[in-house]
Amino acid sequence: MRFLVRRGIFYVITAWAAVTLNFLIPRAQQGDPVQALINRYQGSLSTDAVQSLYVLFGLDKQTSLWDQYVQYWDQILHGDLGTSFAFFPTPVTTVIAQGLPWTIGLVGAATVIAVVLGTLVGVLIGWRRGTWADGVLPVTTFFSAVPYFWLGLIAIAIFAIAWPVFPLGGAYDNALVPTWSWDFVGSVLYHAILPAATIVLASVSGWILGMRNMMVTVTSEDYVTVAQAKGLPERLVMFGYAARNAVLPQVSGFALSLGFVVSGTLVMELVFSYPGVGLELFQAIGGHDYPLMQGIFLVITFAVLLANILADLAYVLLDPRTRQEA
Repeated sequence: MRFLVRRGIFYVITAWAAVTLNFLIPRAQQGDPVQALINRYQGSLSTDAVQSLYVLFGLDKQTSLWDQYVQYWDQILHGDLGTSFAFFPTPVTTVIAQGLPWTIGLVGAATVIAVVLGTLVGVLIGWRRGTWADGVLPVTTFFSAVPYFWLGLIAIAIFAIAWPVFPLGGAYDNALVPTWSWDFVGSVLYHAILPAATIVLASVSGWILGMRNMMVTVTSEDYVTVAQAKGLPERLVMFGYAARNAVLPQVSGFALSLGFVVSGTLVMELVFSYPGVGLELFQAIGGHDYPLMQGIFLVITFAVLLANILADLAYVLLDPRTRQEA
């Protein structure tokens, strides 16, 4: 319990620091985003209307920085992340809600597949180190050394242009209306195959190598030797004794990966024109959309914190030493 309480206090402080920085950084930058919004629409507004925009975006110069900070916290606690500049007058929460399911569906599924596949292959290679199975490592390492956006471009050139098996990009066929029909779901899965396969191919090597190295270390421990001396089945020793302890570092890496799933693979979404949070973040940066950038960064921060909390709970369940400390 003490372990969880200490971690809980750490996460509360981290969340407060993240929200504070998220509030201060845009206000420390030069420029006037409200005036930029007015110039973009080439409008001529009265002084009262301009002042209303400053109040709307929480940038009222007549309000002290502390009052703006308190107001910002009040908005966050009520689920209000402000109004987007780039998609004005759409609320930031609505913009993020439109892209978040696509990013979680694509990058989340690809991350889970990469972790599970890489962990299983790493267990087998580490258990049978020194055999032909080690030959898998150079192949996977080669693909991980190639930038993932370059892999995406190669995949498009081969499988969408030279050999048109998959579409060039997008999340679904533009002729379809988003519904839960089989045609739409099938189109979504069909469009996700190429970008998901690219993400898996680019990231699976790290999971294989990490698990393989941990398995090599763990298999030399005394408890594994004793289990083998007892004549226990090889599969039980490999998964029940060696892999169970070797997987602990993978849990932390997996938690961080799940946290950053929310941010999406920015360049990958650009390459495949996928309408996720990464593409929205790119549009927000290009349009100086501070509220949307703040909202996305805040969602990413809390996603990472939540993923770390789940990792701590998994550690408590998997590692008896952690339970004794708690």
